[in-house]
Amino acid sequence: MDYTPLPEDRRQPKAASGHTEAANQRVLDSLPFADRRSFENAARGFIATLEPLTITRSNGHVAYDLSQFDFLQADAAATVNPSLWRQAQLNAHHNGLFEVCPGLYQVRSFDIANMTLIQGDRGWVIVDPLTSAEAAAAALQLANTHLGERPVTGVLFTHSHVDHFAGVLGVISHEDAASGRVPVIAPEHFVQEALSENVLAGNVMNRRATYMYGNLLPPGPQAFVTTGLGAALSMGSTGFVMPTDTICETGTTRTVDGVEFVFQMTPGTEAPAEFVFYLPRHKALCMSEITSHHLHNVYTPRGAQVRDALAWSSQINESIDLFGTQLEIQFASHHWPIWGREEAVEFLQKQRDLYKFIHDQTLRLANNGYTKEEIAERISLPDSLGREFYNRGYYGALYANCRAVYVKYLGYFDGNPASLHPLPPAESGRRYLEFMGGADEVVRRARQSFDDGDYRWVAEVLNHVMMTDPQHEDARALLADALEQMGYQAESAPWRNFYLCGALELRHGLPAGSQYRASEGIARGMPLHNLFQLLAVRLLPDKAVDTTLALNLQFSDQQDPWLVSISNCVLYAFAGRRSEQPAATLHTSSLQFKRLMLGLVTAAELLAENDLRIEGDAGALEQLSGMFDTFPRRFPIVTPRPA
Repeated sequence: MDYTPLPEDRRQPKAASGHTEAANQRVLDSLPFADRRSFENAARGFIATLEPLTITRSNGHVAYDLSQFDFLQADAAATVNPSLWRQAQLNAHHNGLFEVCPGLYQVRSFDIANMTLIQGDRGWVIVDPLTSAEAAAAALQLANTHLGERPVTGVLFTHSHVDHFAGVLGVISHEDAASGRVPVIAPEHFVQEALSENVLAGNVMNRRATYMYGNLLPPGPQAFVTTGLGAALSMGSTGFVMPTDTICETGTTRTVDGVEFVFQMTPGTEAPAEFVFYLPRHKALCMSEITSHHLHNVYTPRGAQVRDALAWSSQINESIDLFGTQLEIQFASHHWPIWGREEAVEFLQKQRDLYKFIHDQTLRLANNGYTKEEIAERISLPDSLGREFYNRGYYGALYANCRAVYVKYLGYFDGNPASLHPLPPAESGRRYLEFMGGADEVVRRARQSFDDGDYRWVAEVLNHVMMTDPQHEDARALLADALEQMGYQAESAPWRNFYLCGALELRHGLPAGSQYRASEGIARGMPLHNLFQLLAVRLLPDKAVDTTLALNLQFSDQQDPWLVSISNCVLYAFAGRRSEQPAATLHTSSLQFKRLMLGLVTAAELLAENDLRIEGDAGALEQLSGMFDTFPRRFPIVTPRPA
């Protein structure tokens, strides 16, 4: 539902309220801010960075820019939780190339993640080449400039999240991997998990990620300060390369360019497909994203599968058992390393206990009959865990993680039959307003709650007004103000960004956007099996009803045919099959077919270039192409979706 922006004077960010200032002062008084160990470790081994740290795409658009974060040099602003401000300083101001130990280097804060470079006999073995090709290429160039030019001789993807693999084309090409010149190593099920998360549900996750990572917020004390997990997310071009080697078992070893890796499998924890590894040469343990300098997400607000907090804790414990007596350094895919066996093992133990405490106490209260919301309000960390800065909720949030553990075991339903079949938000909102005396009365009462500092309640009650009447200017303005104050108080960067992006959208309107489509880099690397899964998700039942369609596909680069069939409003694709009576047979390459189905090229263009030949009914391809939904990138979040 469209709505106009608020008047200019009502669009501006507000100052921190007295209630917010008091809440942030309580945080400042309660945590050991004199502890500077994290700052010392984050600065250790610094070699060089880019000045300014601004990375552009080939078309001139900025892919990444940390040049606007000088404001973090000051003490915490009243509009930022001081604990989160500390994390923002650590992320933004410790950027560039660092030596972890001789032969082992990291480029940090060129993206939300780190890129690790291990010096082999001939070149660089690269671990986790960031989110975008531009950021990865800049990181590699920085290392080559200051450490000597070396070829890339191996790539490792530690897990299936996009910030750890999508920049791969900035350091190698598809041909490097396909030819075997550069081994690409990944954990078991990496391809399926990476593409199912980033393609099948890619559009909705990307939309929610604009909120979570604050992509639309300008840097500043009243807006974006950090993602918590890293300084900021790079927004360059993405790609995908098929692994050439898959690790399936703990204890597996590989030697890449003279560097020995000992792997531990950690699936179903922070990512569905993930491993960690030990480097005997360096006595260094890479914990991938299993540990980091914060409480992570058991459930991420951008949307993803709920993670297993118990398995997460168990895998950290296994790492301690396997490598705890050998390691001298612990490093990871985010943040800064820890040096010294005793301190590193203590860190691992407390991260282990963090996730197990959340798991165990959530189930204790669930078995007492409490709902997920009640549990989340009751649980707090013991001081031995909660006062460690590396256990604070800069990325995850204790409240959300408790609810996630509940959902992992018991689902979203709380057992109360009144919750079994709730009304959708727009209909529920309309009825709430009728019971409460109308929108104007709700706003009047909510304004008093706002003055009392009861921002959570203001947001909850005014959401009913938004779902019913998004044009109600007073409601929109007050809801934006409430979300803003909640953002100013949030210790979790994703929570802050969600609140402030919601306020931005309420004040300025829905941001302009295009239709979702996969990139050329993703299309090239995507296996056909995953493409057909995506097409099945996009199939429009109204277009496919009463339709039975069979198409044979013969790809010039593959010996076996494919059969695509549609019946009962469901699309299937079968490798190695063909129909005896197809509507048509398409002759093309697998790459051009993927580009065609993803909207990167038209059938007319392929026919004109002799990259496509059709036997049978040429209209069958047009019929197929007309059956797929298109997804708007910027659908509304804080106002009603189209009916």
